[in-house]
Amino acid sequence: MVKINNKPKMQMTDGVLIPARDDSSIFSAWRITFYGALMALILLITFSPKPYLKILLFLPDGILKTFQVTVISIFFALIIGLLVGLGRISRNIVINRVCTVYVEIIRGIPLLVQIFYIYYALGKFVKISDIRAAIIAIAICYAAYISEIFRAGIQSIPRGQMEAALALGLTRTQAIFKIILPQTVKVVLPPIGNEFIALLKDSSLVSVVAVSDLLRRGREYASTTFEYFETYTMVAIIYLIMTLFFSRLVAIMEERLRTDVKQG
Repeated sequence: MVKINNKPKMQMTDGVLIPARDDSSIFSAWRITFYGALMALILLITFSPKPYLKILLFLPDGILKTFQVTVISIFFALIIGLLVGLGRISRNIVINRVCTVYVEIIRGIPLLVQIFYIYYALGKFVKISDIRAAIIAIAICYAAYISEIFRAGIQSIPRGQMEAALALGLTRTQAIFKIILPQTVKVVLPPIGNEFIALLKDSSLVSVVAVSDLLRRGREYASTTFEYFETYTMVAIIYLIMTLFFSRLVAIMEERLRTDVKQG
């Protein structure tokens, strides 16, 4: 719940995965889910190593590929998102409109369609490898959402900061990069952490273009052994553990950020 003009407004995002700051109970929902998933994984590979341990040993390269796609995609999404976010607040009407149209178009097309379009449709004119197509599609898609985070973050900084910087002789561009953006980083870091978690889950879509991520490796194993229930159970548990683990890291990051702000 956030307030805009002193009026509460409900926000529903992947932030619901982030453990609440005051959620320190031993039996908190996050702890029950995370340690429950770990326990389920241990029990499965201990008491039923065939097939669960075999499946687990088959998946590590897929897990690494998932992280590779996620990290590279979020890196480029941050760069593009920052540039588009700055374009969205630009006084240049052409730049502003181009960036706004980009955001509207990308947010209006499902990520899966974008992956197919870059890999198959553009592949008619330019040869793009499967993993590059996946990274490009995810980066472009998430950049549109991250740009809105940057835009909102920049606009949340009091206008007096910009006015003071201009009064000191800085240009508008210098004021943005030297005064506004450093303060914006502290504001946008938590929601960007949420986007990272969402991107980690959406990375499973890259399996449709033959990228050997976690889901793709699971499908390969299941298609050869016909152990679909066991395979997808393991894949689901691993995804759950990864997303909950990173949600805890984001929560720790948010807490340290609040502490730094209070001390500052």
